[in-house]
Amino acid sequence: MSGEDPYTPAVRLSRFGRRVVGIAESRRRAVLVIAVAAIVPRLAVLVAEHGTVLQPFTFGEKSDDIARTFLASGTFGFIPGHPTAYTQPLYSYFLIPLYWTLGRSWEVVGGAQTIVAALTAVIVYETGRRHLTATAGLLAALIVALHPYSLWHDVHVNREILDGLLAAAILLLWLELLDRRTPALALALGAVFGLSILGNVRLTALPVLVGLFCLWTWRPGRRAVALIGAMVAACLVVLAPWVVRNRIEVGCFALTTDSRALWEANNALTLRTLRANLWIDNVPLPASFPPSAQDAGRAYRRHGRIISVDECAQVGFYQHKVIRFWERHPVEKVKLAAQASLMLWNPVVSPPPTRGDEVSWLTSLRDSVEPLYIGAVFLLAIYGLFRVPRRFAAVSLLLLGYQWALAIIFVGATRYRVPWDFVAALLAGAAVVDIAARIGRRRRTPAQTG
Repeated sequence: MSGEDPYTPAVRLSRFGRRVVGIAESRRRAVLVIAVAAIVPRLAVLVAEHGTVLQPFTFGEKSDDIARTFLASGTFGFIPGHPTAYTQPLYSYFLIPLYWTLGRSWEVVGGAQTIVAALTAVIVYETGRRHLTATAGLLAALIVALHPYSLWHDVHVNREILDGLLAAAILLLWLELLDRRTPALALALGAVFGLSILGNVRLTALPVLVGLFCLWTWRPGRRAVALIGAMVAACLVVLAPWVVRNRIEVGCFALTTDSRALWEANNALTLRTLRANLWIDNVPLPASFPPSAQDAGRAYRRHGRIISVDECAQVGFYQHKVIRFWERHPVEKVKLAAQASLMLWNPVVSPPPTRGDEVSWLTSLRDSVEPLYIGAVFLLAIYGLFRVPRRFAAVSLLLLGYQWALAIIFVGATRYRVPWDFVAALLAGAAVVDIAARIGRRRRTPAQTG
């Protein structure tokens, strides 16, 4: 299914169905409907949740702490005069100009992120319009815009808001590059990959997989290799300033020095912690382990005490312990992989809230509606996988499979899956269009027989 919607004048559509198709085929009207669907409910949630917008998670948002430190001292870190590479920088650099120009408030953060959410939904529509059908794109965009978990999550301080925008851009640019094979698209895709890695370092291997897929689809040749080379080069150009900055200011070439998170997801106590409905941040830390840069930041804010932290040394320290855990406890790792997979794909929100002030009536409503909503989307997506063009299906499976692989290596959670749920939404949109067209044709057949 691609190009025009699979409806002909002979296919009977309800008045509502004809209206939906008409809106979908008019880009201006479709974008307006999508923007309203994305913005209005988020603003309502923003007002209702304004007291928790700047402190949504039990252990805080590192990027928010860094943004405030940067504006107060000019240091990209948790402590003035002590630079850090402990987290991916993109979300901090998103917050810094907001705080600098408009101030740090729930209105500023929630309003800006609502705009980002609307842009994400519009990109999803454009992807469907170009590579499936306009109606499938509109339905997918509305699914993304009205996603119950996102309605709540998008207005709170969280880095995944940018992950979703960049992920949607990656899919659109990738599909466009597969079709048109131009240097401009290759460079644009590479730049977006670079930004996405600065937002989520776990995506580092994705450009390689995308490049290999392109070469396999095109069959290797001089032009194909040049395009993939341009894509990789653009990605490296975006990443280079951050990596070099870390070598100069922190002491090592690194995208992030936060290896503790990998250890928290891969040790003998992780499975027990997850099965107790707690998050990996709740894994007990041995007293002999060094404090992280974030720990040092907390100590500074609470007591004014500066703790020396060797971030670069901690990278190897935690990576060694993770590899040793995998070698010595392979069965435990398999169980962890199964638990992570369940948490990633389970329609029920995971992990559950672990802080009392998060469990508002709106949070409870979100958690009640989410399984029904995303469960239906997943079922439709499975059907849609067999109704979309093979290339689109293959690209979708690669993206979703990559997220699954990350969950197996690290850990799975709803907040990590949601930025990529738009892929399932596109498949679901295609499924609805196909089912509606089949019903329309069946309605037509008796009329013709008569």
